[in-house]
Amino acid sequence: MNYPIQFSPFTIQCLRRSATFQRPAVMGILNATPDSFYDGGRYNTPQALLTHARQLLADGTDILDLGVMSSRPGADILPPDQEAEKLSSLVALLRSHFPDTLISVDTCQSLPAARAVEAGADIVNDISGGQIDPQMLPTVASLRIPYILMHMRGTPATMQLPENTRYHDIIDDLSAYFEEKINLLHTLGSNQVILDPGFGFAKTLDQNHELLHRLPQLIARFPQLPMLVALSNKSMITKRLATFPDLCGPATPPLPDSELGTLVLNTVALCGGASLLRVHTPRPARLAINLLFG
Repeated sequence: MNYPIQFSPFTIQCLRRSATFQRPAVMGILNATPDSFYDGGRYNTPQALLTHARQLLADGTDILDLGVMSSRPGADILPPDQEAEKLSSLVALLRSHFPDTLISVDTCQSLPAARAVEAGADIVNDISGGQIDPQMLPTVASLRIPYILMHMRGTPATMQLPENTRYHDIIDDLSAYFEEKINLLHTLGSNQVILDPGFGFAKTLDQNHELLHRLPQLIARFPQLPMLVALSNKSMITKRLATFPDLCGPATPPLPDSELGTLVLNTVALCGGASLLRVHTPRPARLAINLLFG
């Protein structure tokens, strides 16, 4: 029995391959960075990265999302040439071992994006929405690849400053942001856009939870575009759980309670109409999808 959840099948059409999803998709996070808030340094060698990628795929991942630079609050941005070299080499490694898998690259800079696509990446996932590198949107358009457009204000180092977390109405403000960026992308010739409301980016704890509960309103503004939700182990979970210390486990990764909280909020997002879930551990997300969509 399926639940009455609004979901529209969608297709991701890439240069070398495409995939149509009749149910929400799972994007598995593949960090190759020493300072990720969740798993920094654990997959910082090629063999460890390949082993983890295999496990992500075995646990139900549809899309691997590779990043070599942390986007945690306060993180610095790598020089483009350094990021490009590392990102492209790891994409080539993944592509050689997983030739049919969709690979997304998590970068906010145009040079690493272009080099990664040359090496075999299918999708560019940009946390900055083209704000950090003004050449990102023209580059993505010229590459003719799907682009994940996330909402953020400022940079990872400044996004939580008070001036970046003031909203008149969070749904109206995010909608205006997306409309402006989508129109620009269409003008440049880019028509494959996936939206990401940017949980944890330039938003307070209360704003994150308001956004999650009003997610159906945001999705209704853009009915033709898939909505990606990335909640996995974020502080909107850990900070809220910390108000119940008698129920929570130790506050060091991996966080069992954070994983359970991620599952709960991902289920809320699925019921609200999310098309993709970006997660560190795909198995719980896949189980939620199987239960809700049969």
